[in-house]
Amino acid sequence: MTINAVIFDIGNVLIEWKPERYYDAAIGEDRRRAMFAEVDLHGMNDLVDRGGHFQDTIYDWAEKYPGWRDEIRMWHDHWLDLATPAIPHSVRLMRALKARGTPVFILSNIGVQTWETACTAYPYLTEFDHAYISGQMQMAKPDAEIYSAVEDHSGLAPESLLFADDRHDNITAAAARGWQTHLFTEPDAWARRLVADGLLDIGEAA
Repeated sequence: MTINAVIFDIGNVLIEWKPERYYDAAIGEDRRRAMFAEVDLHGMNDLVDRGGHFQDTIYDWAEKYPGWRDEIRMWHDHWLDLATPAIPHSVRLMRALKARGTPVFILSNIGVQTWETACTAYPYLTEFDHAYISGQMQMAKPDAEIYSAVEDHSGLAPESLLFADDRHDNITAAAARGWQTHLFTEPDAWARRLVADGLLDIGEAA
């Protein structure tokens, strides 16, 4: 089946997203493990990804756990230290696809304010033909409705979409709709997939 658009996730595909790594450096691994065991920080972040106001959501969550208030607030106050660094090879692949005339989209679970911050810090995010941002859409992967919304907006058949994401559940949900998928582990493997599908040649994918 011809691929008519290539879709990139952001976290761990275009930008490294390693909150645990940040907290290990900021408060030590032992305290980080204790906090993550007590506080559902990823559940908190899911509220932001689904449209909750970034600062209000994080600060409200922090008040539920006064013993961890300062550390939870770091998720907001130092967000760019959690979402770093860029993954340059993935950026090159996006630009190579665009140069070939292949539409490139973003489909990411990310909040409204965090998306704005990310675009300022990583301007290449604005080079995509369209960005499907969960916070703006008020729906998130792996819910079927967000994939349906991409199909409806783009007007493209599910089987003509190639989607790279680092999470099994997101890939599985897309595949269930007929999307072509790639479980992203590192950019070299993603490059090989794009070559194998005839979207880039070896030189373009380097």
